[in-house]
Amino acid sequence: MFNVDEIYTVSDFLSLCNRTIENNIPSCWLQGEISNLSRPASGHWYFSLKDNKSQIRCALFRLAQRDIKFKPENGMEVLIRAVPTIYEARGDFQIIVQKIEPVGVGNLQLAFDQLKNTLKNEGLFDLNHKKTLPKAINAIGVISSSNGAVISDIIKVLSRRYPSADILLFDCVVQGEGAADKLANAVDRADQSNRCDVLIIARGGGSLEDLWAFNEEVLARAIFVAKTPIISAVGHETDVTIADFVSDVRAPTPSAAAVIATPDRLELLASSDMLLQRLRRATNQIIDSYLRGLSVLYQRVSDPSRQINFFAQKLDGLITRLNYQLKTNLRLNSAKLNNTYEQLKRHSPSQSLTLKKETNTFSTKQLFRQIKQLINSSKNNLNHLDTRLSKSITAHVVSNRNILSGHAKGLDHLSPLNTLSRGFSITSNENNEVIQSRLDIKINQTITTQLADGKIRSKIINIESN
Repeated sequence: MFNVDEIYTVSDFLSLCNRTIENNIPSCWLQGEISNLSRPASGHWYFSLKDNKSQIRCALFRLAQRDIKFKPENGMEVLIRAVPTIYEARGDFQIIVQKIEPVGVGNLQLAFDQLKNTLKNEGLFDLNHKKTLPKAINAIGVISSSNGAVISDIIKVLSRRYPSADILLFDCVVQGEGAADKLANAVDRADQSNRCDVLIIARGGGSLEDLWAFNEEVLARAIFVAKTPIISAVGHETDVTIADFVSDVRAPTPSAAAVIATPDRLELLASSDMLLQRLRRATNQIIDSYLRGLSVLYQRVSDPSRQINFFAQKLDGLITRLNYQLKTNLRLNSAKLNNTYEQLKRHSPSQSLTLKKETNTFSTKQLFRQIKQLINSSKNNLNHLDTRLSKSITAHVVSNRNILSGHAKGLDHLSPLNTLSRGFSITSNENNEVIQSRLDIKINQTITTQLADGKIRSKIINIESN
C-alpha cells in the first residue's frame, strides 16, 4: 500500500523540483556554443548552449540585454553566467542567462567588428560615397560638448589659421547612456540648418567604453545620409571608431580637423599676391594686343568724307524711288476705293430693310389667320366633347339608379321587419341577446318579444322541449 501524502500533482512536483534546484545550485559560469537561436517579437532571446556531448536550453530576457553590445549568433563560442531553473509549464530544465560575453574577444570589440562588417557590406564605407570638402568656407559646424577642451582647441586653430570663418557649435553630450542618439540628432540638425559648409564631429581621447557612442549604428547612419561634408575627429590618432569609417574625412585630432577643413591664411595671401601679379601681366598683354589691333584697323579705315558722299547719293536715289512708289500706291488705292463705293451703293442697307419689312408684314398677317383658324377649330372640338361628356354622365347616372333600385328591393326582401309583418317575431333576453334555444332561458326570467307593430315583455313560467 502507498501513502496518500506521498502523491503529488504534476505541477506540485515540478514546483518542488524547481525550488530544490534554485535553492541549492547557485549562479555559475558556463562556456559553450550557441545553437537554435531565436528572437521572438517579445524581445527575449532563446537558444541552446552546447558542447561536443551535451546541450541545455537557455533564456535571455529583454531586461538583461541592456549591457550587451554585440549580437549573439549561432555557432558563436560564448561565456555566460546563469542560474538553473525549471520551466514548470512544460517541465523543461533550463537556465536563465544573467550575463553573456564572447570567448576570445571582448564584448565591445566584438560588437565593433560586427557593426563594422555590416556597414561595410552595405557600402557605407565606399569611397564613391565620400563627399569632397569645399574650397570656399564661410561657416564650420562643430558637433561636440561645450564643456570639453575640443571646442577651445578648434577655435584657437581657426582664429590663427582662418579667422574669417564662422564657428557654429551644436552642443551635445559625447559619452554615456543615450549619447549616440543625441549625437545623431545633432548631426541631423546641423545638416538640415543649411548654414554650414562643413561639419566637424569631435571629442577628446578615452577608452573604448568612453568612445562607444561613436561606434553606434544610429550615429553611423546619420553621418552617411547627411548632405554636408563631415570630418571625424574622435579621440587620439590611435583611436578608431565607426564614425571615422563613415565620415567623408578622418582627422587624427580635433585640431587637425580644423586644419583640414580650412586653408591657411598666409598661404591664401601668398597665393593671392601671385594671382594678382599674374592678372596684371595678363591684363597688360591683353591691352597691348588690343592697341596693336586698333592700329591695324585705323590704317585700314578709308576717308570718312568719301563714305558720306557715297551714302548721300544712295539716299537720294532711295528717296526718289520712295516718292514714285507712294504715288503709284495712292492711285491704285483710290481706284479700289471707288470700286468698293459703287458696290456698297448696289448693296444699300435701306433696300434690304424695305424688303424685309414687307416680308415681315405678310408673315404677320398669315400668322394671325392661322391662329384664328386654330382657335375656331379648338372651340368646335370643345363643344363636341362637352356634348359627349353630358350624354355619358346622364347615361351613367341612370344605370347606377337602376342598380341601386335593384339592391334596395333585395334588402327590403331580406329585412327582419318585413319578416315580422308576415306574422313572425323575435325574442330576446334581458341583455338584448336573441334567444335561439330553450337552453338560453331560465324559469322566472324576463324576455322581450318584438312584433311588427310593437314589443311584448313576458316572464317565463314553464319551459318545454319538442
